[in-house]
Amino acid sequence: MKAPDENPTSTFPEQYELQEKKTGLAQLSRRNFFKYMGSGVATCLVVSDLFASGVLGKLAEEREPNAEDTLAAWIHIGENGKVTVFTGKVEVGQNIRTSLAQIVAEELFVPVDRIEMVMGDTQLTMYDRGTYGSLTTPQMGPILRKAAASVRELMKELALKEWGLGQTTLTIEQGQIHHPTNGKKTSYFELAKGQKLLQKLREDVPVVAPSQWKVVGTSVPKVNAKDLITGRHKYVSDMKIPGMVYGRVLRPPAIGATLAIADLSKAKSVPGVEVVQDGDFIGVTAPSTQIANVALAMIDARWERKTQPSRDELFQHLKQTGGAKEANRQAELAFDASTKRIDQTFSLDYIAHVPLEPRAGLALWEGDQLTVWTGTQRPFGVQEELEQAFKIPKDNVRVIMPDTGSGYGGKHTGEAGVEAARLAKAVGKPVKVCWTREEEFKWAYSRPAGVMEVKCSLDNNGQINSWQFHNYNSGTAGIETPYRTGVKHSKFIGAQTPLRQGSYRALASTANVFSIESTMDDLALLQGVDPLAFRLQHLEDERLVAVLKATAKEFGWTQSRNEKNKGYGLACGSVKEGYVATCAEVEVHPTTQEVRVNRIVAGFECGAIVNPAHLKGQVVGCVLQGLGGALFEAVDFQDGEILNASLSMYRVPRFKDVPQLEVVLLDRKDLPSSGAGEAPIVAVAPAIRNAILNATGVKLYHLPMLPKGVLTEQV
Repeated sequence: MKAPDENPTSTFPEQYELQEKKTGLAQLSRRNFFKYMGSGVATCLVVSDLFASGVLGKLAEEREPNAEDTLAAWIHIGENGKVTVFTGKVEVGQNIRTSLAQIVAEELFVPVDRIEMVMGDTQLTMYDRGTYGSLTTPQMGPILRKAAASVRELMKELALKEWGLGQTTLTIEQGQIHHPTNGKKTSYFELAKGQKLLQKLREDVPVVAPSQWKVVGTSVPKVNAKDLITGRHKYVSDMKIPGMVYGRVLRPPAIGATLAIADLSKAKSVPGVEVVQDGDFIGVTAPSTQIANVALAMIDARWERKTQPSRDELFQHLKQTGGAKEANRQAELAFDASTKRIDQTFSLDYIAHVPLEPRAGLALWEGDQLTVWTGTQRPFGVQEELEQAFKIPKDNVRVIMPDTGSGYGGKHTGEAGVEAARLAKAVGKPVKVCWTREEEFKWAYSRPAGVMEVKCSLDNNGQINSWQFHNYNSGTAGIETPYRTGVKHSKFIGAQTPLRQGSYRALASTANVFSIESTMDDLALLQGVDPLAFRLQHLEDERLVAVLKATAKEFGWTQSRNEKNKGYGLACGSVKEGYVATCAEVEVHPTTQEVRVNRIVAGFECGAIVNPAHLKGQVVGCVLQGLGGALFEAVDFQDGEILNASLSMYRVPRFKDVPQLEVVLLDRKDLPSSGAGEAPIVAVAPAIRNAILNATGVKLYHLPMLPKGVLTEQV
């Protein structure tokens, strides 16, 4: 296994958003496209268009040799009555398979059930850096909207030509084009028969105005819901292909441990087992998972460990390896001159993603051609990993991503796919590798731990006149306060991380918004004003103001609330142009100090709503996931060993933890859709923290706040 990143300036937690690599097209020619799809009409870009078109920006930096006919197809109208849509984005439970289909259906005037999505197949779809950052709808939505509209206009032109008409307005209903005078009609699919026609995407094509939407903005059911409910949909962990064997990989006992010696003789003696060793990489294949497990357990391996920080040393370690923070002189002067000031430190533990489906990969070699099925948020990133691992041309590698069982930012990498490919190459058979839940806890990357230091003050009018914020290791997302301040200074400081870390839902915003919003309540208390009023005094962003007011109104914030042992808190923030506010009610048992979250109201505004029901589901999912990180989730580790690598030891939210939950959605059809998948998580923890403060007067500075459910754990 790779040692953890020890670069003190690394921003690995957010590298997928801060760094872009050169990109290119899959080698898909006009001839091969129609061979795969059959006759019909498609909207596309050919390679030469990519350098002149502003649709995708600077998509590629190098032309591929002899690839003039290479194309990127978006939408294909087939004579079989189906509309096929291609995108490198993938479905990991956020329901973009449905929402993108709705966008295409809207522009083509066809039912959603006519749309078939091809997603995350590196041989068939346009290069895509990955499905992350709530970027699918704002990035892919406009492209597919214009692509669909381009096809629609072409089909109208074909109908005019068939009917011998000049420039005449035609109407379309349910994929049927109607003659303006004689009652004739023809369908897209009749027009597509015998055609092999590529329509370039038209940048200036007219699209349906939001006020005229009939499909977008409605709660269309999940397009493949029946397959998921009945078990017909095959996740990678379910897949089987002829001749396939099952693989397991030998893991070290701790992060950073290196292999000293391994006795493979007993494992090799098991019937049907093949043992593969390549340096420190050791794996086995067998006819069944059970036999593979037995063979793996029979390997006698000895490892050399290295000394490294444990959990009880974590925050001191992050500060020591992060170096000195930078103070702002003007902010320090304002702070020193104030009589109302706060200087406090927040911290948060590593937490695991805990996806429903642990990592899985299935690999098939056919000569020098490699196909890998794996659950990943970055199929093209995994393709690059495989290209590098086996030193073969990228065109020889095909990665297919069936809809997978959740990601939460935790499946940017392709470990299981690479391991399956290594074993398959060695044994000459298709190999499937499914990580166990324990492996997922121990060897997948975690949400970064962090230390956040906040130093701020108020002037004589109760306005924030100085604000200094330093984040060690967690990341930069959400680091800037949305509130009006005097002198302001925010800084991220990289640190050496004891554990492997990477992207998590909303990235570092969960840490930074927790610190900012907790401090805002502390400032309001210091000034002796209502926390809602204090925020509104310092907010200028009308979108954040609107969602905060709407949420507070639904919660009943202004009503008298003096029930014994209960407290009320709120928080707000924005991530990726998604605006969220959360109000929480907690109850603290007077004797045991057990804390119960009774009620949460989550308000959300992310521009135009594509699918209200599924957006509500996203918000609910964020809130429930946020509960875990707020209250009890933490990765426990010592000397490189993960100590709570099972769901019996790692606490996630349970049914009994779920409060009364209400969602308020603000639909802004005048604004682009953005930020739906991540923003609602960020305000959960600070709203609960502030409610506990309201109930008890206790200020909490660490996440998780209540690892054993009682207040005394952190006081």
